[in-house]
Amino acid sequence: MKQLWAPWRIDYIKGEKPSGCILCGKPKEKKDRANLILYRGKHGFVMMNLYPYNNGHMMVVPYEHVNTLEALSDEAAKNLMQMTKKSLAALRKAFRPEGANVGLNLGKAAGAGIEDHLHFHVLPRWNGDTNFMTSVADIRVIPEDLEETYRQLKPYFK
Repeated sequence: MKQLWAPWRIDYIKGEKPSGCILCGKPKEKKDRANLILYRGKHGFVMMNLYPYNNGHMMVVPYEHVNTLEALSDEAAKNLMQMTKKSLAALRKAFRPEGANVGLNLGKAAGAGIEDHLHFHVLPRWNGDTNFMTSVADIRVIPEDLEETYRQLKPYFK
């Protein structure tokens, strides 16, 4: 049997699970670096995904606790789209990806891990980034520590 070591996951496994909505709670804590929050806008914020699909995986999240796009005001939707554009520009400057995925998972059937709080996913993509580990073992290899990714992205959000 082969083993894949991921010692940082033990903090999540043994740690206290948050009550309530994590996407509402994190910006209230005012610990942006610890919570991987890169930017705060008028109607929402940009944070790195703690369990990324690729290094550089970010989420653009409204402060308002809504689960549908239609529930957002036009002003909030516009602000979130501006933050999404800013996130893509930061990814291009920091990592030079060959492409990007931007999207919403609305509802459990669509793959939403956090169903009750709408959020956009912004992911850098490279040719060949889905390798044998993903297709054969259902394992995603993230080549960089989250703190290092945060350090590289943060200057582009000032």
